[in-house]
Amino acid sequence: MAIKSIQFNQHTLDISYEILNQSAKVDLIILHGWGSNKDLMKKSFSSFMKGFRHVYIDLPGFGKSTCNLTLMTKDYARIVELLMIHVNASKDIILGHSFGGKVALLLEPKMLVLLSSAGIYVSKSLKIKTKIALFKILKVFGLAKFRKLFVADDAKTLSEPMYKTFKNVVNEDFSDEFSSFDGKALLCWGEDDTATPLSSGKKIDTLIDDSSLIVYSGDHFFFMNHKKDISKNIEKVFLKTLGQK
Repeated sequence: MAIKSIQFNQHTLDISYEILNQSAKVDLIILHGWGSNKDLMKKSFSSFMKGFRHVYIDLPGFGKSTCNLTLMTKDYARIVELLMIHVNASKDIILGHSFGGKVALLLEPKMLVLLSSAGIYVSKSLKIKTKIALFKILKVFGLAKFRKLFVADDAKTLSEPMYKTFKNVVNEDFSDEFSSFDGKALLCWGEDDTATPLSSGKKIDTLIDDSSLIVYSGDHFFFMNHKKDISKNIEKVFLKTLGQK
């Protein structure tokens, strides 16, 4: 594991990362989802795809990476890009889970791997809409201290900058960005995912011209039980980006 201090918008961010298979010629950047960290992704994929140089990154505010300012998804992409320059990594393959999928998309790799990616807006349930309305009423009466009773589980333990970041990114619709992507994409989804439902994967598959969708059993973290097969499919699709079969 290593730490790189990156200057961004007049702030210093310490970004934690780890590189495996140092001598490999093809770079595989692996980005975790919201509330997760690089260790989860490393546990899943480090034993596979030995022909790729794996770069595991703790996104700002997660794992061992720091974040003391409010960010947008595009800021995360720029910070990852700055780290990639530092480690001399190319945009051969970028894999992103959930929120990391949006970051991966903005980096415009040759091959994009999305594991239950965020980025398609899903309308909130009536229960959630009611909670939001009630919290807004409490704020009017100076009772915002009860915020933890109303916010999503992903946001309850966040610092103020990260909570504001969460609000910035949670409801983004990246439909236009998916449509604009002109590389090859492999979409892998859990059929029982409730965080980023399979319907989102199917829509992304229609938006990206050169994409394929593979559905696996499991929930939002389905990839932990299907890592070997996912890895084989990544290798197979990447060969096609080189004009091979």
